[in-house]
Order: sequence, then C-alpha cells, then structure tokens
Amino acid sequence: MPFFPFEQYREIIPDFSLFTDCLLQPFPVHLRINRLKTEPDGVVPMLREQGIDIERVHENHDLFYHARDLHSPGNLLEYFLGHIHPQALTSCLASVALSPRAGSYVLDMCASPGGKASHMAQLMSNTGLIIANELYPTRHIPLAHTISRLGVLNCVLTGYQAQEFPLSQRFDYILSDVPCSGEGRVRLVDGVHSYYSQKSVVRPRLLEMQKKIILRGFDLLKENGVMLYSTCTFNPDENEAVVHFLLENRDADLFPIDVGFHYESGITQWKGDSYDKRIERTARFYPHRINSVGFFMAGIRRRA
Repeated sequence: MPFFPFEQYREIIPDFSLFTDCLLQPFPVHLRINRLKTEPDGVVPMLREQGIDIERVHENHDLFYHARDLHSPGNLLEYFLGHIHPQALTSCLASVALSPRAGSYVLDMCASPGGKASHMAQLMSNTGLIIANELYPTRHIPLAHTISRLGVLNCVLTGYQAQEFPLSQRFDYILSDVPCSGEGRVRLVDGVHSYYSQKSVVRPRLLEMQKKIILRGFDLLKENGVMLYSTCTFNPDENEAVVHFLLENRDADLFPIDVGFHYESGITQWKGDSYDKRIERTARFYPHRINSVGFFMAGIRRRA
C-alpha cells in the first residue's frame, strides 16, 4: 500500500486524499521569535533584508513565522544570538495550549531538545521555575544548548524516568509530551517512507510507558493544576486510549484546547473500543489542516 501504515486511519482522518497529498510535500520551516531576547519588529526586518521570505502564520500569533525556501536556519546569526528558534508550529502550540502563568511551578516531563521548555519560559517571562526533565544524558546536551542559547534563566534540568518522577513536589502546570511512534513527523519524501514502514508497529512496551507517564503526571499536579498530554502521532492507541485509561483510573477531567488554529476533535471509537465521551474535547492536528507535524493534545485537570 502506498501510504502504509496510514491507510488504517482512512476512516478517522477527514479528507484523507488531501492528507496523503500533504504527506508528499516536505515540511515547511517555521520559526518562533524568542521574546526573551528580541521582538518581532526587530528580527523580522533583519531576516527579510537577507532575502528570506518570511511571513506570520496567523494574525493572532505574532511570534510564529513561516520561512519559505530557508533550508538551514541553524546557520543564521539570528539563530546563534537566540533571536529565533526553528520549531514545528504544532510543537509551539502545545506550550500555547498549556499557557503557564508567570511565577508558576512547571514540569516538562520529557523535555529534550528543549523547544517547549524554552517557549514556556518565554510565556512566563523567565519567572517561576521550570523543571526540564530528560532521562537520557546524551539528550541533556541539546537540551542545555537550547536553554542557554535562548536566554532561559528559570529552568533546572533533571534526569529521572518520567513515569517515576519523585512525588515530593507538586506543580501548577505539567507538560507531558511523551515518547511515541512519531507518525506525525513522517513525510513520504527522500526515502523516509521505506525506513518508517519498518518501524511502524507500536510496541506494547511503549503504550505501557505512556500510560504510566500520564498517571504520574496527574499525580504530580497541585489541586488546581493542569496538564497537557501530547504526542506527535495519529494512533488512537497512543492518544485517546491513553487518556481514556487516565479517566478510568484517576478523578480527572478534560478541558477544551484553545490555540486559535483548526483541529479535529478526538475520536471516541477505534477498532471496536469505545472511549469516554469527554475525549471529544481533545485535539487532533492534521498536516493538511495545519501544515506542520501531526499532533494530538489533551488538556487535563482534576474533576471539580
């Protein structure tokens, strides 16, 4: 099949032919302007003077830009100065959906390479405290580089397994962007498809880890705290099923995602399984609706 393993999602992805057409195109380059060091009216004209075709992606978001025909943003001076950060638009929207307030205690459970943690620091104006947790020491290097380059001052790095993060501290906001099969990061160009087809089976161990992480994240919330569970994949077993597992095992509730971009509601049935009706409040971001990495988000809080 030309679009294996995505054919299994034909019934749940609207306008499936547009979806598959989008997969044949390369990812766009999106840039986040880093307000900790600059403002859009300072850096955007400088980029345009260099001949870079850059435009805002949404009238209500002044920090997210699409740079056409920019192949190596990491070579720009503005990158080294920390004025810009190349980051998938949907990845940026995860931090927007959580929207941590200034002065808050925040946990990023799986933080590397640091795009979301640094974005949350920006939203918090470098106040409060962000714990950027990452298990693997080799991933601390790009994480620390991102944090340092972007001028983040309110962040501490830790190295725990996310599902075993110590319960000694509770948090106002938790970002649980869990390890996943990564289907949303696939475009069927440059030979990626043949590689991905061999990696497409979701292992039971991964599903079990995702369930453990979402439970531990919920248990780490303060009484009025909120958590965002997210993946960059389309598989309901990693998305809605994991959130359903949380709703069955904890006194949790879901709140709607509000980021100003189009998304499809979460599904409540998949391959004979039925999920809690509240899961319709979750969000599925498809690449043919918002030209970026495919994403899933669920806003979680304690039941009132």
